[in-house]
Amino acid sequence: MAHLGIDGSYVARRVAAGQLGPVIEELRDGSLDGVNVTMPLKTQAAALADTLTHEAEASGSVNTMRLRSGAVEGHSTDVVASSRAISDERFDPTAPVLILGAGGAAAAAIIGATGREVYVAARDIQGAAALAARIGNGAGVVPLGVGVSGALVVNATPLGMGGERLPEAITATSSGIVDLPYGPHETLTVAEAREAGLPFMDGVEFLVLQAAASFEWWTGLPGPLEVMVRAARNT
Repeated sequence: MAHLGIDGSYVARRVAAGQLGPVIEELRDGSLDGVNVTMPLKTQAAALADTLTHEAEASGSVNTMRLRSGAVEGHSTDVVASSRAISDERFDPTAPVLILGAGGAAAAAIIGATGREVYVAARDIQGAAALAARIGNGAGVVPLGVGVSGALVVNATPLGMGGERLPEAITATSSGIVDLPYGPHETLTVAEAREAGLPFMDGVEFLVLQAAASFEWWTGLPGPLEVMVRAARNT
């Protein structure tokens, strides 16, 4: 906002489970212009919104909210960010997409990969199958640890936040990596991709895509990605 000369503030709030309602009322009375929602409140946010965008309805999750014409709208910039990441120019646009995980981030990635050959893998293979069936875009299911030749791998699990690495069979056969976990240091998966010369997008870049999509939805202005990446990396 400062970079674009917008007078405003963006602050973090800790909201207990079941206590999102009063925040929504601040949107209704004009005290707030927009809200981002993190886990575990995204499903509750979807239930509290008056209307949902296509992305939010398809994923069953809301991470961005605003007031328009007296109605609280819920949106999923997780889906928008997934679509933009998967179609990023550094990756092969014809490659199949292997999504790791069976939660909300994986659901967003499946929707974001619509039109591509998609596979889902998770520790809970039944959960992966149920997720693929719910989204309904023809995604196949493979066991976690099995690679898909030439795939763009989207890691929508926490694997990497604690220093873990993805199974070698997955990364060795991939054509690129989108690694959602992020922290003060790059994950082993990103470090290995960099060393191998494999195209990748790290979790900070993905976070910025989510943030920029929220900013655009609230203001109608494109989010300044380079400025936002520098801020996110504290550089």
